[in-house]
Amino acid sequence: MDTGLVVALAVGIGFVAGLRSMTAPAAVSWAARLGWLDLQGSPLAFMGSTVAVAVFSLLTIGEFVADLLPSTPNRTAPSPLVARAVSGGLSGACLFASANRSLTLGALLGALGGVIGAFAGYEARARVVAALRMKDRVIALSEDLVAVVLGWLIVSCR
Repeated sequence: MDTGLVVALAVGIGFVAGLRSMTAPAAVSWAARLGWLDLQGSPLAFMGSTVAVAVFSLLTIGEFVADLLPSTPNRTAPSPLVARAVSGGLSGACLFASANRSLTLGALLGALGGVIGAFAGYEARARVVAALRMKDRVIALSEDLVAVVLGWLIVSCR
């Protein structure tokens, strides 16, 4: 795979993590399980296991529900932002591992994408809610769909 494409995909999957922190690793885990990403022989081979697929899928569903609760902290607050960077880093490293590239660089690019996605997603959601005068929940559900589709598109690129 072309280096430029791998870089774009790593930042992109990080961006997905910025929108929904568990969606990116769930997408990567499913892709590894389905054989779309070859992680065999890498330190990240566990991502294709049945356990990883189940855990990340359940965490993703939980995150979709938690995002609708008023007590959920802002994604740009320190702890959620770090979680998105870590999630994006793990996911980006997986994409780089699948392309036989540096895990460290993939992790850094994924983490960068996670931070970008967190701030961009926050701003976009706030602006769409204000512009359309819709309930935040409706836009949140739309954002869930965007994260899932974007994640699937990224991990399905070969």
